[in-house]
Amino acid sequence: MEQRVILDEAQISRSLTRMSHEILERNKGAEGIVFLGVRTRGEYLARRLQKKMEEIDGVKVPTGTIDITAFRDDRPMDSREAEEAIAVDVPLDDRHVIIVDDVLYTGRTVRAAMDAILNQVRPSKITLAVLVDRGHRELPIRADFVGKNIPTAKNEKINVHLEEHDDRNEVTLTK
Repeated sequence: MEQRVILDEAQISRSLTRMSHEILERNKGAEGIVFLGVRTRGEYLARRLQKKMEEIDGVKVPTGTIDITAFRDDRPMDSREAEEAIAVDVPLDDRHVIIVDDVLYTGRTVRAAMDAILNQVRPSKITLAVLVDRGHRELPIRADFVGKNIPTAKNEKINVHLEEHDDRNEVTLTK
């Protein structure tokens, strides 16, 4: 198996800084934004975006997590899990919810995240921020904010390692 580093720690940080600026620019500030990080690595990326936006704009964007397990299309829905899918300290109704994830691939995770959100609330807008977009969509979903586009073959794998979970910061491509 051949593995190479696509993004190192500094490149990840720069990508998140750029994404933070893009989010602030397109939204005309941080007003009304809520980050929902898809468990597991998406939640760490959401917190990092929150921190960067606070450094840039001086506003702490409410940030929570979303567990899409109950909304996956490859298993039956568990209503108890569905009720506990979103953990955030502010109401999401009429807010701009930004789903944050590590890798965008088929689009099925994002569809499940949108189902989880719309099952409970009515946000004014939902957008998507991902660290890596690797292509190969199975659903008509695209990211609004992308750290890096990395075209891949279907037999390749993108691995995101974040210090909070994996003790290192890097994105690798495995063939």
